[in-house]
Amino acid sequence: MSSISPPTSGDALSEPVRRVGPWWVAGIATANLALFVGYFAPLQVLLPEQIAVLAPDGKESALAWVTGAGALVAMLANPVAGALSDRTTGRWGRRHPWTLAGALGGGAAMVFLSFQTSVLGIAVGWCLAQAALNATQAALSAGVPDRVPVGQRGEVSGWIGVPQSVGVVLAVVLVTVVASTTRSGYLLVGAVVAVLVLPFVLTTKDPRLTERPPFDPGQLWVRSADFFWAWITRFLMMLGNAISTLYLLYFLTDEVGYERLFPGEKASDGLLVLILLYTGAVVLTTVAAGVVSDRLGRRRLLVTVSGLISAVPALMMAFWPQWPVVMAAAVVLGLGFGVYLSVDNALVTQVLPTASGRAKDLGVINVANSGPQVLGPVIAGPIVAGLGGYPVLYLTAGGLALLGAALVWKIRGVP
Repeated sequence: MSSISPPTSGDALSEPVRRVGPWWVAGIATANLALFVGYFAPLQVLLPEQIAVLAPDGKESALAWVTGAGALVAMLANPVAGALSDRTTGRWGRRHPWTLAGALGGGAAMVFLSFQTSVLGIAVGWCLAQAALNATQAALSAGVPDRVPVGQRGEVSGWIGVPQSVGVVLAVVLVTVVASTTRSGYLLVGAVVAVLVLPFVLTTKDPRLTERPPFDPGQLWVRSADFFWAWITRFLMMLGNAISTLYLLYFLTDEVGYERLFPGEKASDGLLVLILLYTGAVVLTTVAAGVVSDRLGRRRLLVTVSGLISAVPALMMAFWPQWPVVMAAAVVLGLGFGVYLSVDNALVTQVLPTASGRAKDLGVINVANSGPQVLGPVIAGPIVAGLGGYPVLYLTAGGLALLGAALVWKIRGVP
C-alpha cells in the first residue's frame, strides 16, 4: 500500500483518487475491531449466559426477544446516525465525533448491562448498546468511500474484514478466559470498545464539511435499482448467517452434546474452538479476495462464489451434527465468508448514489446487517422449537445464502 495520506479537509465530498496509507488502514481496522468486540462478546457469550441464569426454562425465547429488540434499534439508529454524520460541520470533522461518541456510549451501555438482574433490564441495556455502537459503525463505514479510491477498496475492505472476524475471537477470549464472571466480562468489553477507537480518531484527519446539506427524512431510503439489489443480496446473506449462529451455543450443548463428549468443559469452550477455526479461514481469504477483486474488477462473480461456499457448511451441520464435522464446517464457512466480507463491501461502495449522503446510504445498507437480527429469531425460534429443529434451521440458512449469491447478478452497474 502507498503511504500517501488521505485527502485534505477541502476534499470532504470529492471522489477519492489517492491511495490511503498503512497507518490509516491500521487505524480504521483497529476501530472496527473495537466495534465488533462490542457486538460479538454479548451476542456470542454474555447475553446467552446471563439470560440462561435468569430464565433457564425459556432461554431460547428470551434470547431471541432481547437480540431482536436490539437489532430493531440498530435498524433505526444506523441510517439516522449516518444522516446526521453526513451533515456534521464541526471542527473535528463529520465522522470522528460520531465514532468516538458511539464507542463511549457503547462502553457505558456495557457497564449498565453488567448490573442487570432481569430480562427486561438486559433488553434495555442491549438496545442502548446497539444504538451507540451503530453510530460508530455508520461513521466508520463511510470511511472507505470517503477516503479510498475504487481500485483500492477491495484490498482495504479485506483489511477491515479481518478485525470483524478477529473481533469474534478476541471477544470470546476476553469474556471466557480473561474475565471470570459475566459482570467482569461486560466491564472489560466496555473498556476495550472505548479505548481501541482512540488511535484512529486522534491520529488521522477527518476533513470538515464546510456547508451543511439539507436533510430530507424521505431520503433515508434511496431509489436506485443497483442499490436495492445490493441491499437484498446483503440481507439474504446476513439472514442466513443470523439464523445459523443465534443458537450456536445451544446447538453445541443440546445437539452436538459437547459437554457430554468432553466432561469438565463448557459449551463455550467448544464455541471458542469453532471461532478460532472460522477466523483463521477468514484471514486466509479476505484480504486476498479483496486484492483479486480489485485487479479483476469482478465483484459479482466473487460474491456468488462466496455464497456457494457458504451453503456447504449449512448442509454439513444439518445432516451430520458431530463435533469433527462441525469443526470442518467452521473452516469452510470461514473461507466463504472471508471472500464475501471484502468483495461485497467494495461492491456496495460502488452503488452509492451521492457523495453527500455516503454515511446515510451505508446506514441503509447496514440495516441489511441488523434487520436479519430482528427477523432471524422470528424464523429460527419456531424452527428450533418444533418445525424441524436444527436440520431444517441449517438447510434454511444454506438456501438463503444460495439465493443471495444468485440475486447479486441483478446489479448492473458493477462488473
